[in-house]
Amino acid sequence: MLRWTCSPGVKGDSVPDPRSEPPAIPSGGRNWKDLRARLISAAVLVPMAALCIWAGGTAYAVLVLLATAGMAVEWGRLFGLHAWSWRGALYVAWPVAAMAAALDGHWLEAFLVIGGAFVFGPALWSGQVVIGCAGLALLWLRLMTVPGAGVVLFVITCVAISDSGAYLIGRLIGGPKLAPAISPAKTWSGSLGGLASAMVAGGLVCGLVSGPDAWGRGVAFGALMAVAAQIGDLAESALKRARGVKDSGAIIPGHGGLLDRFDGLLVAAPLAALLSLGAAGGGAFWYVTPAGLVSALFAAYADAVPHVLDGGRTIGLG
Repeated sequence: MLRWTCSPGVKGDSVPDPRSEPPAIPSGGRNWKDLRARLISAAVLVPMAALCIWAGGTAYAVLVLLATAGMAVEWGRLFGLHAWSWRGALYVAWPVAAMAAALDGHWLEAFLVIGGAFVFGPALWSGQVVIGCAGLALLWLRLMTVPGAGVVLFVITCVAISDSGAYLIGRLIGGPKLAPAISPAKTWSGSLGGLASAMVAGGLVCGLVSGPDAWGRGVAFGALMAVAAQIGDLAESALKRARGVKDSGAIIPGHGGLLDRFDGLLVAAPLAALLSLGAAGGGAFWYVTPAGLVSALFAAYADAVPHVLDGGRTIGLG
């Protein structure tokens, strides 16, 4: 039987007792014990997120702010920092301040706020960078690209469908493990199934957003979002294994914490936002061109350096 013990120094988290044996996984990888909880969670989260994305404005901003703050709470808890301490409260408020700066049009200042989180130490600072950049990316995609709602919908749909496809196909087929040292439950069949699912979803969403001629771009960039999402998933699994915890939290039934559910977005959203810089006229990131991306990055650098040197009296990226 699998026994759980408290992780030293991290109150409330659970880790497997090394003396116990892991539960046997049914042949073929079939293990559906959390499917019902996942479906219930999806029935609540999907309509709420879709409504906020469509509405934009305050509703979308509040959604991103709450998700960012919640993930900061969980990241801090992984390293023994509790939100009810003064340092923990400051840590949670830090990315929220960056989001507020971005919502006011001060994008460069928002990234400077994130960078200033080095005062918390390397481990906690890395969380601010990962979570903060993801939150800023989601705001950028909605506010600064056209059509913002469609672009955000594309990213979130591809990430969610990749995760669901990997879950379903991995448990139906099973087979060789993808990264047993990091996440023993993940299989190559699940990874490929998630990739294929995201490609189909990307083609459909892109066709709806940009017209039937864009479905090929949707397939290609859906695959890219799936790869980014799986990298984020594996990275978060590696972090939890290093910290000796099973889940980052328990706020979402069937998934665990916010970090467990949105780990794919932590990589996919910043990647999409970066690519969007190379799309002419603030268009959707699937219209990026190599020349446009290089030009945008050089222009951003040229704007940012004078901004820093003159003490921040101008807005470099706002």
